[in-house]
Amino acid sequence: MTILALETSCDDTCAAVLDDDGRARSSVISSQHVHDRFGGVVPEIASRHHLELVNVVVDSALEQAGATLEEIGLLAATQGPGLVGALLVGLSTGKALAAARRLPFAPVDHLQGHVAANFLTDGDGGPFEPPFVCLIASGGHTLLALVTEHDGYEVLGRTLDDAAGEAFDKGARMLGLGYPGGAALEQLAAGGDPTAFSFPGSPGEVRRGAPRKAFAEGLDFSFAGLKTALLYATRELGSEQTAARAADLAASYQAAIVSSLITRSERALERTGLGRLAVGGGVAANGELRRRLGELSATVHVPERSLCTDNAAMIASAARYGRRLEYPDYLSLDAYATGETAR
Repeated sequence: MTILALETSCDDTCAAVLDDDGRARSSVISSQHVHDRFGGVVPEIASRHHLELVNVVVDSALEQAGATLEEIGLLAATQGPGLVGALLVGLSTGKALAAARRLPFAPVDHLQGHVAANFLTDGDGGPFEPPFVCLIASGGHTLLALVTEHDGYEVLGRTLDDAAGEAFDKGARMLGLGYPGGAALEQLAAGGDPTAFSFPGSPGEVRRGAPRKAFAEGLDFSFAGLKTALLYATRELGSEQTAARAADLAASYQAAIVSSLITRSERALERTGLGRLAVGGGVAANGELRRRLGELSATVHVPERSLCTDNAAMIASAARYGRRLEYPDYLSLDAYATGETAR
């Protein structure tokens, strides 16, 4: 069954066509570049741009796939989590296309999509089949999951505050790199010394009521304290010294984020007894993280970079295994901003 999927959870308007064998015939991503001046995504602006772009992106995905709507057997779209206004554009478009031809519709959880990116037959080989531990690290989410089947997962640990991608963006802003800052910080860090500053590898506040040792040995993440440590470092150095040592600051800060992700991933592999790790989310495009993942004594699968950031191919992949609703049962579906669907 050929699947047409849409993803509009944040500021990327995405559509993809997926074949029965899990191979993406097309994957179109239209990124909005209007949020830089605001230092972050403005939900209302993102929603309006999705409205302008969604039909064009769908047409482009069908054209690149050499497909027509008559070929499509299943529609899918991200239901949440994300920005509600943005989600509603993709969800409503997907439901409308499905309803017009009385096709089934698959509502997909965005995080399940990042897991399912590993099920795609991509340029790195794929698919990567369960069971495995999955690290999801993006701008809005950071978690470790135990994946034993294609249509769900068990959360092993998650961030208690900032997500890893959010930490990258906030750190970049403190170093004057603007938004989005992850790629810019990585580029700056390439010329710095990652040992120049003693930022903690597993920083931040502990869960309320839990001893610090319990947090340090657990699977939860915390990046708020690391962000504060960078702020204090820049204040102590002053503006001139911060500019002079920006590369060292960026390299040390990046190393701390990556070390936290790697340490907890290793810990999850040990505790589950699995020697297989998959990765998803935009932070998986980071070169230093990919290098450190390659050093693990485990079988590691990292999708190609275009499948790590938000895309509709991963949503289509999740739809292959997830729930499907027949017409008209899906017409009343609504988007959700936070939380997770039952697993």
